[in-house]
Amino acid sequence: MNLAVIQLISTPDIDQNIAQISQQLQTLRSDCASGELLVVLPECCLMFGLSEAQIKTFAEPVGEGKMQAALVALARQFNVYLVAGTIPLQADDGRSLAASLLIDPQGKVIAQYNKIHLFDVDVADGIGSYRESDNTQPGQHIRVIDTPFGRIGMAVCYDLRFSSLFRAMRHAGADIFVLPSAFTKITGQAHWELLLRARAIENQCYMVASNQGGTHANGRETWGHSMIVNPWGEITAQLTAGIGAVASPLNRDMQHAIQQKMPMIEQERFTLAQLTK
Repeated sequence: MNLAVIQLISTPDIDQNIAQISQQLQTLRSDCASGELLVVLPECCLMFGLSEAQIKTFAEPVGEGKMQAALVALARQFNVYLVAGTIPLQADDGRSLAASLLIDPQGKVIAQYNKIHLFDVDVADGIGSYRESDNTQPGQHIRVIDTPFGRIGMAVCYDLRFSSLFRAMRHAGADIFVLPSAFTKITGQAHWELLLRARAIENQCYMVASNQGGTHANGRETWGHSMIVNPWGEITAQLTAGIGAVASPLNRDMQHAIQQKMPMIEQERFTLAQLTK
């Protein structure tokens, strides 16, 4: 079994982005010709460079539409488990959901995670101010799903800064965290690797994190450095900048040994619920 990330510099053109993903999946399948393959795409993989208000106008109903159909077809064509994050899906309040889909090799969507923590921040870059919640409805539920790789916990980008989310997924039995992202160059340079390795170490889980990796049509700069981190906090594969893909074997025996020798979950003396009583 192999874990993989595809790094993109997505454009506003859906068809162009689909073609780019297809090309990278072809490369991955050439390198990992047999066996199960879990592939994580970046946040906004099919549409990047438009305003949040513009993106909202492309939002599809759940289970219908060009973007979902294309991603399902790619998972089936290349016989992969595909974490397709994120695409805009219609929400019930007029905004859209930033939805990450987990699609199996038969083309079935086996999970949908809606991004919980929205990027409402000020950053010293060319954009300056981000207010994702103006047009995006936050998700309300964690997602941890059984797969042949183990139990997969789903998160997106800004979620990475909220350790309690990952702890909740670990307590729900997560073995692997997947993280589609579009970390900015400024915030990524400062915190991306630190946070990924911390979330992996403190939860003794794999972290499979795919990031956008360059300068986009709207001038926004994303950090790249998509990577796979093992439960000991070691980076086992990384792509620094630009478009590409990397993969790394899944070693569940090593993960189990770490958890048995240092049983942190069993040794935990308090939970968030206990702290807030």
